[in-house]
Amino acid sequence: MADELPSYDPGDPVASECYRRAIRALRDAGVEFLVGGAYAFARYSGIARHTKDFDIFLRGRDRDCALAALSAAGFRAEVTYPHWLGKAFCGEYFIDLIANSGNGIGPVDDGWFEHAVPVEILGELVRLCPPEETLWSKAFIMERNRFDGADVNHILRAQAGRLDWHRLLDRFGRHWRVLLSHLILFGFAYPAERGRIPAWVMSELFGRLRAEVEEAPPNGRVCCGTLLAAVQYLPDLERWGYQDARVPPHGSLTAKDVEIWTDGVLNGR
Repeated sequence: MADELPSYDPGDPVASECYRRAIRALRDAGVEFLVGGAYAFARYSGIARHTKDFDIFLRGRDRDCALAALSAAGFRAEVTYPHWLGKAFCGEYFIDLIANSGNGIGPVDDGWFEHAVPVEILGELVRLCPPEETLWSKAFIMERNRFDGADVNHILRAQAGRLDWHRLLDRFGRHWRVLLSHLILFGFAYPAERGRIPAWVMSELFGRLRAEVEEAPPNGRVCCGTLLAAVQYLPDLERWGYQDARVPPHGSLTAKDVEIWTDGVLNGR
C-alpha cells in the first residue's frame, strides 16, 4: 500500500500566483499563519484535490491585520463570518482566513503553531496545519451537503502511526464520542487496517463509553448535534425545545454568531 504524501500543486498558474501573492503579503505584514485545506489534506492523505480556494489558518487577533494586508496587495477582502472566517478574493479564486471552526469549538491557538509542519509551497517556505488539528477540524463537518468522514479516514489511513494520539485526545476533550465514532467507521472502511489505530486509544475510549453508559444521563435537554451541522438540527431547537450546544452556558458563540452562520449555510455562502 502506497503511503506517499506528495506536495499539492493547484495546476493553474493564475491560482498559483494569487496564492503566492497572498503568502508574501501576509509574511511582509508580519502575520503568523499556517496553510491548511487542499495543501494539508494532500500532504497528510496522499490525495490531491483541486479547488479555487486557499485556506489560511491564523489566530483570531491577527485576522484584521491579515485582511488589511491582503487588501493592500490588491485582494478584495471581507469579514464573512465574524466568529471564524474572513475571505480575500482574487478574480475567481479566493483566500479563506480561518481563525476558528464554524461551530466555535476549534479556535486557532498557539498549539497549532507549535506542532506545525514546515514545507515548501509554490516556491515559498510556509508551515502546514498539524495533522492532529486537520483531523480534529474535519471530524465535526457533517452537514447534509458535506460530510468529511472520508477525509478523516484517509488521514487516519496514512497518518495513524505518526499522530500524537495524546494530543489528539486532548483536542477532542469532552467531545471524545466524535473521535470514537470516526475510529469505528475507519475500522469499517478498512477492515485490514484496524491495527493502525493504537489499541490503547480504543481501550481508553471504550472505557469512557462504558463508564458513561453506567452513569445516569445528564440533566438538561441540550442538542450537541449543532456542533456537527449548523442547520440539520434546527427542528430540535425550534420545535422540540433543545438547548443549542454552541451558545452559553454550553458553548462560546453568541446568538448573533449562530444567526449569521445559519443564514450563510442556508443560503450557500
